[in-house]
Amino acid sequence: MKQIESIILYCLKQLNCERTVYSIFHLLNGKKSSQTIQDAHLFSLKNYFGIYEPLTREAFEEIIQSMVHQNQIAFYGDQRYHLTTLGKTLLENNPPTSYLDGWKYHSFTNIFWERLSLFVQVTSNLVNGEKRYIPIQKNKEHHQWLKSVLKEIKVQKKAVGEMVFAELVSCFDHYKGVDPSIFVFRLTGFKKIGLTPQQTARKMEMDLHDYHLAFIQILHYLIQKIRQEADQFSILPLLIRDLKQTDELTLSSRKTWNLLNQGYPLDHIANLRQLKMSTIEDHLVEFALHVNDFSIDTYVSKNLQEEILSIARKLETRQLKLIRDELNTATYFQIRLVLAKYGDKSWN
Repeated sequence: MKQIESIILYCLKQLNCERTVYSIFHLLNGKKSSQTIQDAHLFSLKNYFGIYEPLTREAFEEIIQSMVHQNQIAFYGDQRYHLTTLGKTLLENNPPTSYLDGWKYHSFTNIFWERLSLFVQVTSNLVNGEKRYIPIQKNKEHHQWLKSVLKEIKVQKKAVGEMVFAELVSCFDHYKGVDPSIFVFRLTGFKKIGLTPQQTARKMEMDLHDYHLAFIQILHYLIQKIRQEADQFSILPLLIRDLKQTDELTLSSRKTWNLLNQGYPLDHIANLRQLKMSTIEDHLVEFALHVNDFSIDTYVSKNLQEEILSIARKLETRQLKLIRDELNTATYFQIRLVLAKYGDKSWN
């Protein structure tokens, strides 16, 4: 089956009809909304956050309708779908690939690829003594980055190409499950123009959606490999040493965080920042998700936290309304805080 279908089946299984199918679309796109970020954490779907930013809503809907037609999923109501018996069997036999880690890498995956492809092109032409060619990447920042890196490397410039080739081969020697040609066909070098994603997908007789995911998976694998075994390489770590995961707190929530740490109460912070209280509450939910030592005890008593988690487990739900109907002594904000802080752990 197609990898995009496997990922959607897995997401639907995790969501358990508690979110619309479009929550998956926003997840794959990496939408920076409070709801999508919370869903990624709450339903243990962080690996798929932002792995398919170019996916259009129309293309996503076509995939969903195709999966319905193949009897992999069935309409549940209110833009929700559930797995059929066939869908469950297909997912069990075809689990999603393991190297994708969108939450950690989505913010700089493209930068890594653009640097690496430019590096390969430039060193390939250096080895062959060619000085007249058009850089494959137009971003001037990448050009400046490459100039500074090449100055830093203390070996003959012609040897750099051989070193990069050897390090990439070493990476792929331990890479199982996907053909490295998915990556190699895209590279531009001496008297060779790399293929486009569409051309590579056709050449490899792959569905375009699956090609994109396989390509992103290879990039995530390389980043992970380089980070974990940096001491084994001389060149590749230079491509990612300054690339870091973006701050998980938004700029607005960071301002709220600073005021909160100065001791201001929530209503005063809302007045100072001229924001609705619901927006400040969204920020606190972000803190519960991303700040490990952030305590929610000030806003939800320990006993109420336990009650909320107990009901969520009993009902096997993360739907706020269902939990609120069962426990009307808790506010929606308190339920959101507890699920953000502990919700994903309570199901594992």
